Amino acid sequence: RFFMPGNNRMGCLLTIVLGIVGALVAGWFGQYMGWYAPGEPAGFLGAVVGAVAVLALMRLFTPRR
Repeated sequence: RFFMPGNNRMGCLLTIVLGIVGALVAGWFGQYMGWYAPGEPAGFLGAVVGAVAVLALMRLFTPRR
């Protein structure tokens, strides 16, 4: 919610789960592509970007209430 403020009606638990999933997928993908190794600071930045991307996709594809 810090990086994507606004009126998100997801709830705290769903936001946390989607953030974790996005971070894991982005971390795996970055290591698979050879962009960084485990434990490098770039992995943390990739995880943050992945979490924000998953939350943005969720906001984009959920219907408005």
